[in-house]
Amino acid sequence: MADQWLFKSDTYANCNCAVNCGCQFNLPSTHGSCQSAFVGTIVEGHFNETPLTGLHWAALYKWPGEIAEGHGKRQIVIDERADAAQRVALATIISGEACAPLSNVFSVFASTCSDFCATLFLPIGLEANLERRTARVEIPGVMRSSGRPIINEFAGEPFHIALARPRGSFEFTYAEIGRGTTSVTGDIEMAFEDSYAQFCVHHFNQDGLIRERSRLTAWLGAWLGA
Repeated sequence: MADQWLFKSDTYANCNCAVNCGCQFNLPSTHGSCQSAFVGTIVEGHFNETPLTGLHWAALYKWPGEIAEGHGKRQIVIDERADAAQRVALATIISGEACAPLSNVFSVFASTCSDFCATLFLPIGLEANLERRTARVEIPGVMRSSGRPIINEFAGEPFHIALARPRGSFEFTYAEIGRGTTSVTGDIEMAFEDSYAQFCVHHFNQDGLIRERSRLTAWLGAWLGA
């Protein structure tokens, strides 16, 4: 029998692109190359009989050009609190394995990488509020990051903008958009400041993306004035 699993994560991500990130708007990357960091907390999850809820994780990526051109470098970081079975389970999911090919962001990104760094097991400090578009990340010796809302330059107040992806996405159906600043050291060196950040729910199983219909429906209802 094929592995049966669920991965539902509140995720903060920051990349080196401007706010109109090419991945989300079907555009070339801002600088001609892509760098990104994902950090999340599993709010509901399991891998077969192994529970995953409550664990943190991170996935770091760096490509020399556009993602679709390949030759990327990847490193996975798993919460040091995970036991042996949980470590294997999370590494399998975040590696893009045990799923339908190209059915989620992990599988797609893995297909564009050729350099896979050793998986690390470290304390992952993560404070994130998806609705407020705020985040703070500390992975000792590896990563520091902070996320914040976009600020309306005229009013000086947080500017609320979000992405709805009812079709065509292998990553999310809804994401709050903000700005982030990140530095990564160690096996992957990268740094970007005041660049694209997203706050979303990654909701996958062995078959692919599970659509967050209730949240998307609520967003569309509000937008249409329902």
